[in-house]
Amino acid sequence: MRTKITNENGFIQGLTAAHATHLVVKPFRRTARSSTAAVTSHAGTHNLRQFKVKPRYGEALAGGWYLFELDLRSLDQPLLWAAFYADYKRGINEESYLPLPLKEVAPGRYLAIARFTHRLIGLRLDVVAHRRFELDHAQLRKLGKLEAASRMLFAVVQSAATLKKKLWVTLSAMLRLGFSGQRSFATWLYREYSENAQTPLSGRYLSWVRLYGNAIPADIKSRLNRMDRKPLISVAISTCNTDEASLRQCMLSMIAQHYPPWELCIADNASDQPHIRALLNEFSQLDTRITCTFLQQRGDYSTALNCAIEHTHGNYIAIVKEHDELHPLAFFQVALEVCKHPEWKIIYTDEDKIDHRRIRFDPDFKPDWNYELLLAQNYIRHLCIFDSALVKTVGGFRQGFHGCEDYDFLLRCIEHTGPAQIGHIASALYHEHAVADAPASPENHVVHSNGTRALQQHLQRVGVCASVTTAADGIHRIRFACPQPAPYVSLIVPTRDKVRLLRSCLDSISKSTYSNYEIIVVDNRSTDSSTLRYLDKIARMPHVQVLRYNAPFNYSAINNFAERHARGDIIGLVNNDIEIITPDWMEEMVSHAMRPHVGAVGAMLYYPDGTIQHAGVIVGLGGVAGHAYLHMPRGYGGSHNRGLSLQNLSAVTAACMLVRRETFHVVGGLDESLEVAFNDVDFCLRLRDAGYRNVWTPYAQMYHMESASRGADATPEQQDRFQRELEFMRARWGAGLLKDPAYNANLSLSSHCFDLAFPPRH
Repeated sequence: MRTKITNENGFIQGLTAAHATHLVVKPFRRTARSSTAAVTSHAGTHNLRQFKVKPRYGEALAGGWYLFELDLRSLDQPLLWAAFYADYKRGINEESYLPLPLKEVAPGRYLAIARFTHRLIGLRLDVVAHRRFELDHAQLRKLGKLEAASRMLFAVVQSAATLKKKLWVTLSAMLRLGFSGQRSFATWLYREYSENAQTPLSGRYLSWVRLYGNAIPADIKSRLNRMDRKPLISVAISTCNTDEASLRQCMLSMIAQHYPPWELCIADNASDQPHIRALLNEFSQLDTRITCTFLQQRGDYSTALNCAIEHTHGNYIAIVKEHDELHPLAFFQVALEVCKHPEWKIIYTDEDKIDHRRIRFDPDFKPDWNYELLLAQNYIRHLCIFDSALVKTVGGFRQGFHGCEDYDFLLRCIEHTGPAQIGHIASALYHEHAVADAPASPENHVVHSNGTRALQQHLQRVGVCASVTTAADGIHRIRFACPQPAPYVSLIVPTRDKVRLLRSCLDSISKSTYSNYEIIVVDNRSTDSSTLRYLDKIARMPHVQVLRYNAPFNYSAINNFAERHARGDIIGLVNNDIEIITPDWMEEMVSHAMRPHVGAVGAMLYYPDGTIQHAGVIVGLGGVAGHAYLHMPRGYGGSHNRGLSLQNLSAVTAACMLVRRETFHVVGGLDESLEVAFNDVDFCLRLRDAGYRNVWTPYAQMYHMESASRGADATPEQQDRFQRELEFMRARWGAGLLKDPAYNANLSLSSHCFDLAFPPRH
């Protein structure tokens, strides 16, 4: 017998079936979190359902591959998202989730493959749908490896849009299986399968918003009363024939603010739709803080927005799009921060998107002030608030930058401020109204062109010689000019035996298009005869030094020793297991290293299989530091295309790092207390604290075998040494390891892919 009970107040029992695990699925009731301050909910999202899933007879589930079958009723639209949260006898952890790319094989019937890494005693199932629904049946069936692989490969191939793509996916799978082995192939295939059908972050974000994104402090009135200063915040909006529902929702979000000292100045750009004037008059009568100006002749966006700005009286001016919305705490949080930081002249917040169903998705959790990232893309976007005197200083918005007016305005504003005057609030306080993706049009080209022109003019105004082009996904590629004559570069390459690695490394460097360099090979007790012969051979080559370091391996000491023998203006730290991909890598990295206030410069490193090994270092990731986007495929854009963008990071790996020699000396080189691990991270953090910006560029690319020469830390002595270095970093940097300004407190420190933090680290 099968029991069907709705998802709100009952459970379902799986049908008896061979090789199937019978499940009991019950509605999940989260235990309330204790808190020093009570909170009230705001605008909850109601299409997320959570269920406890347990084996029917209480037995634990063995690890392995499973086919999950789910029957849903009263669901007239496809599921948005689903995921398992596994309990491996340690409780359910929000950080570790298993996305379920459910495929509808019949009306209301869904299938997905899941892999559990260990024996588990329970699951939580999260399901997101457009409408309310009922569960009818669910079961897990154990799969063999071959059946699981064939099902996943079929799904991945079927999802490819064209026949050419299908053939390419099939060929890639066969090559991976042949060259990488079964384990590596299974990991790759499962990742491709899991990410194939949905974006897990969007579904998880609904849960995250319910937990952390909608709460209004119960003591907000008393906190307002305790504020010593309540600056007036002016909002400037330009509108022209805006959709009535969107404009209404935008203005309602202003009225819903929990911070009263605000004003809204709207300039209507000669709309010919009658609902605009009626709506604006309605709201100006509803709230005296709203004033409207009606232009008689239509101009461009900048003209109308400047008209709105002219009518503002506030200490700060916020620019808001007429179809977007603000979180009810937006102005409250801005006011709190500017009272703490009166020196801030530009303040920006995190943001997300909101659709017509009032569902928030696609969060953009941004880094703190990041100049290089702003050059690559306008990562700041919304919500951006400006000191009113600064707005007057730069003369408002300029005409002729259609689609990029805000980018041009922001670039001109930062020319009148310093880094300490630009503040970031790590909270999604702005909700951009989502619109359907429009096909490519000539206007897209115009917008990209205007953004490139705005950036080029900025670089000219600040006296920087550089060319700007548009790269992938509208990102700017900036080529900074190298000084002439070209600086002399000393590349330090430590090595021990493994002559094949060293030869491959030096051969690839020799193909570089940059010519003014030397290579310093530091031999650390090689004993292999072929290695010694090769070292003798290269020592006779021009621009090659071979130094002997006859002491136990200490990466920091070896590089400091070699630097004292270097003749270059720029010091390059290069591992012997590096192979250059882009011949102009030195031009790219040198052009950054020679810029004022730039410290260390890092590169994009790939594993031999083409997956990412290093796209910059996130401090705090995994405890002390970890690499962003580890093992993700080449070309992976990451969080809002940061994986493809030039940017500032707190640290980059010394597997390939360039730095000016004088800058190297400012912080005293590498700390020799850190023999193997974290010496590069520590070095970069000291550079950052000395006022330098560390830069990571995706345009200098190379392969990295990672520790192929030394090998992994396996002996008890090596593990003890690693633990000492771990404690050294924690003692020196303390809580700073949890506050990487190039990251965000809402993002996880246990995920390499900028996943959500449960809870945020505020």
